[in-house]
Amino acid sequence: MSAPAVERVAIVTGAAGGIGGATVERLVAAGWVVVAADRAPAVADLASDRVVPLEADVADPATATRAVELARERFGGLDLLVNNAGVFLRKPMADTTVEEWDRLFAVNARAVFLHIQAAREALAERGGSVVNVASISGLVGLTEQTVYSATKGAVVQLTRQLAIELAPRIRVNAVAPGAVDTEFMSEANRGVDPELVAARRAAALAQHPLGRVSQPGEVADAIVFLGSAQAGGITGAILSVDGGYIAR
Repeated sequence: MSAPAVERVAIVTGAAGGIGGATVERLVAAGWVVVAADRAPAVADLASDRVVPLEADVADPATATRAVELARERFGGLDLLVNNAGVFLRKPMADTTVEEWDRLFAVNARAVFLHIQAAREALAERGGSVVNVASISGLVGLTEQTVYSATKGAVVQLTRQLAIELAPRIRVNAVAPGAVDTEFMSEANRGVDPELVAARRAAALAQHPLGRVSQPGEVADAIVFLGSAQAGGITGAILSVDGGYIAR
């Protein structure tokens, strides 16, 4: 009799909604089991026999350690780490505070490093992979995104560096979304004059050759692909899911 198939196990940060929520959904549909981490209490709603929620701050080193422990304890190992959690700031450099700089780097960059560091042994045991969620903001300069762009640029370079350092046992890739129709985008425009929001959206659409923003599921599909065996020959790649923005 053949041995039972080993379930594929993932950790997804920022899992309560948007790209993270869509990624959890896609992974489960593809037969994965998931440790879903988010600081939002709504992450508890994901609980099932295939999803273990973890309500915690991803910038805390203890969160990364606990996520890996849960993957081992509940599911026996780890095959994929998706570093999706992030915060956004639209603000001129001159008006940005040190506290804002530190908070964005803690969530957007330090948390990525902490989770990869905590997961590397478990991932290496099963020849796993990492998919980081970067942004087109980490590839090109964008108005009033000084700190956000700097954090995502750090994610891009960390992806490339660790693809070399962790080879051949662990693949490390990233997706770089353009504008995505999520609460993340809505939060960035909260309290902003509606006319300015409309102008920003029109400008964004004009810069995306497909003429629309992406849906969370489209980014999630790219993440799941990069974490799958079908992408076994890919590491160090930054896959833009941006409606053609970078191709302009």
